[in-house]
Amino acid sequence: MSTITYILLWPLLGAVCVAALPGSFRFAIRSIALATTFISMILAILLFVGFDASVAGPQFVQKVPWVQALGISYHVGVDGLNIGLLLMGAIVAFTAACMSSEIETRLKEYYILLLVMTVGILSAFASLDLFFFYFFHELALIPTFIMIGLWGRGENRNYATYKITIYLSIGALLALIGLISIYVQTGARTFDIIELTRLVSAKPIGAQSQGIIFPFLLFGFGILVSLWPFHTWAPLGYAAAPTATAMLHAGVLKKFGLYGLIRVAIPLLPDAARDWTQVLALLCLGNILYCGFVAMRQKNLLLLIGNSSVAHMGFVFLGIASLSLVGITGAVLVMIAHGFLAALTFALIGFLHRQTGTVEMDRLGGLLPRIPFVGAVMIMAMLAGCGLPGFANFVGEVTVFFGAWKVFPVITVLALWGALVIGGVYMLRAIRTVFHGPATTAFESLKDAVHPLARLSFVLLLGSLLLFGFFPRLLSDKIRPAADQIAAMVAPRETTAPVLAGTSAATDEPILRR
Repeated sequence: MSTITYILLWPLLGAVCVAALPGSFRFAIRSIALATTFISMILAILLFVGFDASVAGPQFVQKVPWVQALGISYHVGVDGLNIGLLLMGAIVAFTAACMSSEIETRLKEYYILLLVMTVGILSAFASLDLFFFYFFHELALIPTFIMIGLWGRGENRNYATYKITIYLSIGALLALIGLISIYVQTGARTFDIIELTRLVSAKPIGAQSQGIIFPFLLFGFGILVSLWPFHTWAPLGYAAAPTATAMLHAGVLKKFGLYGLIRVAIPLLPDAARDWTQVLALLCLGNILYCGFVAMRQKNLLLLIGNSSVAHMGFVFLGIASLSLVGITGAVLVMIAHGFLAALTFALIGFLHRQTGTVEMDRLGGLLPRIPFVGAVMIMAMLAGCGLPGFANFVGEVTVFFGAWKVFPVITVLALWGALVIGGVYMLRAIRTVFHGPATTAFESLKDAVHPLARLSFVLLLGSLLLFGFFPRLLSDKIRPAADQIAAMVAPRETTAPVLAGTSAATDEPILRR
């Protein structure tokens, strides 16, 4: 079996073992969840290290036919587009399991759902078959709804559960219509994404059909990613979700729609993708500017970070809309960096909420001297959210701006202003309000993170941001070949014939050398 299959099997095995134990075996249940997600994370790290960027096409591939009459197979593999996402997902899954100590009721059911959600998330990114690509995403969504409803926080958790269920169900339905339409239009009787891409490259789907199908995928995947103005479910959902659920959904599962646009929609419907780039670029400004202004008005720390998360998705959409090698590479970099950042910030806020019982910033203040470790990590995370150099977010956003500049100069300037000014204002204000200023007497007994598992989660996530921030080529060298292939496929056909050695097929710009 492929290493990828083992990465997916360990959380599934953990869910089965937890289901077989009595609910009173609390220590054993937690230990199994931690052990299986830890093994999965170690295997994902080994997979990432063993990935060879010089090899064309997917690696570590395993393909097992399932329904041969329809062309459905269990088909997994990694290339530059998903190798980093799989690594990020496995790390976030382990840290989410570490941060689940807040759960005290119905522990067995909680960890089963957490592990099933992990299996669905990782399998969705690893799948190279359209059927399982969609199926595993839906498998991961089901635990999300249940966990918010049963273990969520706040008076609005039921409202948030219904809202997130309705929005994501509509988005998934639109995306499903688009995926089925592609399958029907190709007439290939296969759900293999690699095979479909090859067939469409040789014989494209008609332009009129592309124009009908692409909006279903754009807005279907877009709703799943909280594309403005279909974003209002996200801040409420994350504010009501348990800490681990918010980490996994905002950090990892939310990237499914972005990955679907890059992996499926753009290469299979390139003509329509070019026609819709202006619309996507304008909508991404709604994410960056509107959600940024909303974040500035927030007094609830969870809602601030939730709106900030939606705003950061705008940078990914901008990179995708550029349809260039640099822009797509930057989009994937931001997806990975934001995954680590979102998981880290929600983990930190979850810790503060357990300690203080509130996330209202006006009720907090002067916390840094009392919780120096958590305070320092939180400040670094918020500075990473501002795009501070040294963190992976800075590398991804700068790459997106370079990729989008030639295509959308005005939109790029506005997006840059949103990142530097709006993002800086609400993040720095939150730092000042929560960690500096006069200390409130209500939290004199506040305790810093002393448990090794709690500190381990923060160190792993922050360390990942710093590692890929100081050494971005660990990611970019792996992403570039796959991003170049996508950019070449979507380039106007008259310009794609002769490709000069050492240049990008989509932009004729020199590819960065070592």
